[in-house]
Amino acid sequence: MKMICKFVPLGLLFLIISYGVYGQSQLLWDFSTQAGIYSSPTIDESTLYIGSNDSCLYALNKRNGSLKWKFKTRGEIKSQPLLHKGSVIFNSTDGLVYSIDKNNAKKQWIFRTEGEKRLDMWDYYLSSPVYANNKIFVGSGDGHIYAIDPNNGELIWKYKTKGIIHASPVVHKETVYVGGFDGFFYALNSENGELVWKFKTIGATYFPKGEIQRGAAIYKNSVIFGSRDYNVYSLNLETGRGMWNMKEKGSWVIAPPFILDDLVYFGTSDSHRFFGLSAKTGHEKHSFHVNMRIYGKAIVFDNEIYFGCFNGKLYKLNQSKEKLEQVFQTHGSKKNYYNVYNETDKFRSDFKLYGKNFKESENTILELGAILSTPVIENGIAYFGDTNGVFYAYKLK
Repeated sequence: MKMICKFVPLGLLFLIISYGVYGQSQLLWDFSTQAGIYSSPTIDESTLYIGSNDSCLYALNKRNGSLKWKFKTRGEIKSQPLLHKGSVIFNSTDGLVYSIDKNNAKKQWIFRTEGEKRLDMWDYYLSSPVYANNKIFVGSGDGHIYAIDPNNGELIWKYKTKGIIHASPVVHKETVYVGGFDGFFYALNSENGELVWKFKTIGATYFPKGEIQRGAAIYKNSVIFGSRDYNVYSLNLETGRGMWNMKEKGSWVIAPPFILDDLVYFGTSDSHRFFGLSAKTGHEKHSFHVNMRIYGKAIVFDNEIYFGCFNGKLYKLNQSKEKLEQVFQTHGSKKNYYNVYNETDKFRSDFKLYGKNFKESENTILELGAILSTPVIENGIAYFGDTNGVFYAYKLK
């Protein structure tokens, strides 16, 4: 772990110089785990909680990144932890949902699903637990959506779908909204798990199921989400009927939508763009090109929108200038960037993202320190992880 303060001895001056590119003198601290971080962090007054693919949940001092405790499971932790009263609740690929004491990591209860499953190599996340209406809601690779008692981990109800559920539920009033890899988007009664309505995505030639990989967002009387059939959908909350859809040709839309000032923002997979659409009509207001996928959700701070990219860079959308600006570059990206890109920020001629050796190419991309984690921003500090297992605290200007 490295920590950089405002005043340092001369012997550490080289550290400040090394972080000078792209304003990285504002890196406050970093912390290394033993495997990639796809999970997004959760914070309270003094502590940051983050899961890692090394099977551990970490509690870090928010001020300096020092380790308070870690809790080991038998699977990768790819869900965002939930803070509920004095507990941290999270999902693991060992098929268990855990509740532990946030102060000392003492296990309180575990909930056993019917087992986790991963669809393919791009299925990077798990469903994150959500608390609402005195219940914990979470999806599973076993195809179920579960409602769990937060006090003891006992099952309240479960609903069976026909595909993996790795999207995180969204709860609005008395209804749970969540999509699945079976291509259906579900609205369930939060009290008893009964189906209110379901909607089938259109599908595409090579992705006929129209898989829904991640979460949705509520906008007024609609719910908005993306799919692997290249579409973003807006559905009526009460009926599930389509209000609009926007097709991004040739690209999955994995990133959960973020809504601000009647605009819905999201990144795309293979078309490598960041969009702002009218949340009411789906009409495009603006789009910006980057050179890699965006799977993480965007977040706003000081009226500017931030998001991470698979190229290992954190970007912000300058609203006043309607311009994307690079904010930060991960350690792995600085070290390995030119293994993938040339001097013009385009793919090298000898690098094929989806060629015969696509698995090897994917590993090369992950070695960039890709940012799949959605940042959390508090007091001007952005907290997020990368696929090399490094977690960052970065002071935004």
